[in-house]
Amino acid sequence: MSTTRPRLSILSLAAALLLAHPLAASANEEQPAARSAAEIIAAAPDSDWRTPDPDNLLYMTLPTGLVVFELAPQFAPRHVANIRQLARQGFWDNTSVYRVQDNFVAQFGDIHGEDADKRKPLGAADVALPAEFEVPSASVQFSALPDADGWSDAAGFVDGFAAARDNRSATIWMAHCYGMLGAGRNNAPDSSQAAELYVVTGQAPRNLDRNMSSVGRVIHGIERLSALPRGPEPMGFYEDRGQDTPILKVRLGSDVPADERLPLQLLRTDSASFAAATEARRNRRDAFYVRPAGHIDLCNVPLPVRLKS
Repeated sequence: MSTTRPRLSILSLAAALLLAHPLAASANEEQPAARSAAEIIAAAPDSDWRTPDPDNLLYMTLPTGLVVFELAPQFAPRHVANIRQLARQGFWDNTSVYRVQDNFVAQFGDIHGEDADKRKPLGAADVALPAEFEVPSASVQFSALPDADGWSDAAGFVDGFAAARDNRSATIWMAHCYGMLGAGRNNAPDSSQAAELYVVTGQAPRNLDRNMSSVGRVIHGIERLSALPRGPEPMGFYEDRGQDTPILKVRLGSDVPADERLPLQLLRTDSASFAAATEARRNRRDAFYVRPAGHIDLCNVPLPVRLKS
């Protein structure tokens, strides 16, 4: 990845944007009303938006509609390669969402275990994938938030994915925020085949960071998973298979005909518009807020998504 772009923090980008405002020159002049995050995002130029690579998208069709995931090969290349293969094989077609644990995750795959032959990673014999919990900091471009993070030395974004950094080990990992897609495993770290996947649908379980292989996140249709009926305690696995939500099909975005793909665009998390919108969320100054927080948690920073007209 090119390193020629200056590595500004989200706060410094926002500050630069504010200082460039023509009305910021004089403190004695009347200042315009602070723009909301929504207003900033609506005014973001086309250059601040990006179109995801169709080869990094999964289209999952449920009876209620479509869920779209963006995969993260920069964090989990082996898992993503296997997910692509499984999608092309139709592995998840006619499987189900069979676990919905309240305030935690929705999990899907082959609950019956009848399609084990399809789980061979990269065409090999039944070999589990290596754990992909973190990557070297130097391998990705990280845009840091100015706020302290209780789980890491710094929190921010890598290509739109919520991420965190450890300075001592010089590593970065994807954070378990709402909508994150992860690969299930057994107790052994190297026991996943990226066939059983889960989506975070509750409060961010950041204790799972660097303990699970994070492979992507939902960019469209999260409500079709987060609104599913909860399974019973303790772990949300449905006891009656009739309660499972059928998965009609899962396709790789590049295998979906171009005229059937959603024209999704994501706001670049290294853009001035994202920095300004995040700062507006950190310091809400509209009529409802009496006291701006001056702080924001990584998992409370949503990734703006739009349908390009």
